[in-house]
Amino acid sequence: MLFIIAAFIVSCTNRDQDLPEFPEGSTEYVNRWVQDSMRRYYYWADQMPTKPDYHLPVKDFFKSLLSSQDRFSFIVNTEDSSTYPRSVRNMYGFDFTVLQLPNGEVATIIKLVLKSSPALNAGLERGMMIKKINGQTITAANVTQLTSSIPDHTVLELTVGNWMNGSIVNEKDITVYYGFSFEQPIMSKIFEKNGKRTGYLYIYDFPDGMTPALNQKFAELKSAGVQELILDLRYNYGGSVSSAAALCSLIPSGISANSPFIIYKGNKNGGEVKRTFSQQIAYDSGALDFNTLHTNALGLNKVYIITSNSTASASEIVINNLKPYMQVVQVGETTLGKDMAGFVIDDKRKPRKISWQMHPVIYKVYNANGEGGYHHGIIPQTVVSEYATLPLLPLGDPDETIISSVLNKIYLRSVTQQSPVKKSEILFQSDLPFTEVGK
Repeated sequence: MLFIIAAFIVSCTNRDQDLPEFPEGSTEYVNRWVQDSMRRYYYWADQMPTKPDYHLPVKDFFKSLLSSQDRFSFIVNTEDSSTYPRSVRNMYGFDFTVLQLPNGEVATIIKLVLKSSPALNAGLERGMMIKKINGQTITAANVTQLTSSIPDHTVLELTVGNWMNGSIVNEKDITVYYGFSFEQPIMSKIFEKNGKRTGYLYIYDFPDGMTPALNQKFAELKSAGVQELILDLRYNYGGSVSSAAALCSLIPSGISANSPFIIYKGNKNGGEVKRTFSQQIAYDSGALDFNTLHTNALGLNKVYIITSNSTASASEIVINNLKPYMQVVQVGETTLGKDMAGFVIDDKRKPRKISWQMHPVIYKVYNANGEGGYHHGIIPQTVVSEYATLPLLPLGDPDETIISSVLNKIYLRSVTQQSPVKKSEILFQSDLPFTEVGK
C-alpha cells in the first residue's frame, strides 16, 4: 500500500534531553520511539503536538501525532494480526459498489474478483449482483451497517444473482471464507480494426519484482506491432515506485536511462531527492535494468489510461510522471489523490525491542517538470462511469463501458446518440475505506 523506498534503522538514540525517559518495554517507551521516529521522518513533523499523551495505547498515540491532512499513515504491531488494515479485498479477494439507481432501487455490484482468491474459488464473478449479505437484504437504510461489519467476519454468506432487464435473476447462495489471494497476473489483449492494432494491459498493482512480467508483455506487444496502448489502472492501489518507473520506461519515445523521472520532497530532514528512470528502477534490487527494458519500449507519443477513484499511489505516479514525455489521455473517473510516498519504519536493533511498525507519509512526489499537488485526485479528460451500463462486462472486453469509450477515441468510431440517463448515486464502495487506515 505504500512505496518501499528503503528500510531505515531507527533507534532510541539522540533523543532531546528535555523529553522524559520511560522503562524499556512499557507503552510509554514504545510511544517515545514512535514520536522520535515521526519527528525525524514524518512529512508533517512540524505540525506534531509538542506534549503528546505518552500514556495512550500505541495505536491511539500514533493517531494523535497525525496531521489533519493525512489520510494514509498507519501503524501495525507485527506480533498482533488484529492491528493490520482489513478490507473486503484483502480478506476475501473481491470488491463491490452499492448504487442507488435512478428508480430508487439499491443495486450491489461485484466489480472486481481477484484471481486465485477465496471469492473466485467460491464462484463470484465481476458483474454479479449481491442481494443479501449474511441473510439481510441490502437497502439504502442498512447499507452502512451491513458493509462496515464485513471485515469483522471470517465467513460471508451472500445471496447473488445476475442482472437482466433491471432486476436480479438466477439467485443463489454462496459462502466465501476469509483467506489469501495470490499475486495477480498482468492481463493483456490486442484489439484491431482496419489494420490498426491497440494493446491493452490491465495492471492490478505494482509489486517489487514485476519487471520480467512487464518486459515479456511489452515484447509481445512490440512484436505484434501495436500502435496504440491502453493501460487499465482503475483498481490499482499502487505499490512499488520502482515498478511504476519500469512501466513508464517501456512506453514513450525520447527517454534515456538518465532522463529525470521523479522528485521526492520531504520535511527539513528529508529535503529533496531527484531520481532518473534508471536510478528509480534500480531501487528494486531484483529488477531488470533500464537498458534491458528499453529494448522492448513501444516508443509512443500518446497513451490512454483508464482510472477510477480506486486508482492510487504508484498508479497515479504513472499518470503524472509520463506527462513530461508524452500525451496522457485519461478516461474514467478522478483518481484517489495520493501524491505521497513513504517507507517502513521499524526497529532493526538485534535483538529487536519494539514489535510495532510504522507506515507514515514521508514525501510528496512530483514529476520531472516539478508538477504534482494532486491530493484531490487527477481529473480525467473524459469522464466515464463504468456503472453507466449494467451489467458490468469482464475487464478486457471491448464492449465494456470504459474500454469501449477509449476504443471509440482510437478508432474514431461513430457513437449512437442515446437519451440522457439520470446518473446512479454511489452509496458505498468497498475499496475506499482503506484510505482511512490509521485515522
